[in-house]
Amino acid sequence: MKNFKPSAWLLPQPVLIIGTYNADGTPNAMNAAWGGQWDYEEIVISLGSHATTDNLNRCGEFTVAFATRGTLTAADYVGVVSGRKDAAKMERTGWKAAKASCVNAPVFDCFPMTLECRIKEKVHESETGFYMVAEIVNIVCDERYLAADGKPDVEKMELITFDPIHNGYIVLGERVGAAFHDGLSLKK
Repeated sequence: MKNFKPSAWLLPQPVLIIGTYNADGTPNAMNAAWGGQWDYEEIVISLGSHATTDNLNRCGEFTVAFATRGTLTAADYVGVVSGRKDAAKMERTGWKAAKASCVNAPVFDCFPMTLECRIKEKVHESETGFYMVAEIVNIVCDERYLAADGKPDVEKMELITFDPIHNGYIVLGERVGAAFHDGLSLKK
């Protein structure tokens, strides 16, 4: 075994696209990797100081989409280009936005699944950012990505994960087991 110093290597890391509206009502998006499920109907995301955090401070509602193989280039772009510095940032992505049905935030047309969220709490808020605990208000899924049972089919989505070790993206793939079932074979 080889030892490494502590790093942000909790794997897999989602590639989350946070959608908000700017003060002038135009859609904005940023790429965030440090987030996850907080509770059954809540998520947590760590955010630095960005145009997105300015927008969240003004209106605590937002969307979270999951980046895919097909959205990789534009998803990476919204993570490396600041909405504070480039007013044409969203035009370059080619994404079309519609207002979310349950929150005041944009839903982008190219993602298979989007969470509509509302901030419940900001933790350790400072000038450099905050941890955001948010309630999931609604989930929107493109019907092309539904399984036969009518629920989202993750295998169809080609979701990507961030590789913080080598600064890359990896496509999540095939189903390899049944959760809460396969382990029962070891039960005596």
